[in-house]
Amino acid sequence: MLKKINTWKFHLFVIVLGVVFDQVTKFWAVARFTNESGFPNYQKIQIIGDYLRFALAYNEGAAFSSRPQDILPFLSPTIFFLLLTIVAMAALVWFYRSIDLRDWVSRLGLSMVFSGAIGNFIDRMRIQKVVDFIDCDLPDFIMPRFPTFNVADSFVTVGVVLLLLSPLVLKKIHKEIKEEAKAKKESAC
Repeated sequence: MLKKINTWKFHLFVIVLGVVFDQVTKFWAVARFTNESGFPNYQKIQIIGDYLRFALAYNEGAAFSSRPQDILPFLSPTIFFLLLTIVAMAALVWFYRSIDLRDWVSRLGLSMVFSGAIGNFIDRMRIQKVVDFIDCDLPDFIMPRFPTFNVADSFVTVGVVLLLLSPLVLKKIHKEIKEEAKAKKESAC
């Protein structure tokens, strides 16, 4: 089973599945939460009371609505996100290829990050903003309400968590990888 999970074909499947699921849910959210004129109708669907609900929101900035045009005002946001995505995708591909084949958790996590990045990139190129619709409430001592997000954001978050947990989950494998790298370095000297 692990051999199938750790193949590039499976990871490509995860990427495609994530992008398709993200885009389908975003199209649903826009269709469900806009009126005939194309403007948001500000309705909400409560899933678990006020703790989890669906409500349409658009993010015209970067993560947590930060605005790149405030940093680089001479560059249009579309060009900024295009360049940023190209650089990020190249870095993710390089990182994926550099991960030891035994580290299936990191490789899966990186595939999920890649999928989420593509999903949000499609929105930015298509409508110059990202469709968000999952609205969660957290205990008020953290923040009044968590920023609205989407499936792509969830893929990125879970992927990053997998990358961070990999050394703990695969402790033995990471130890072997480090020992092999150390032995290889010593034999080269």
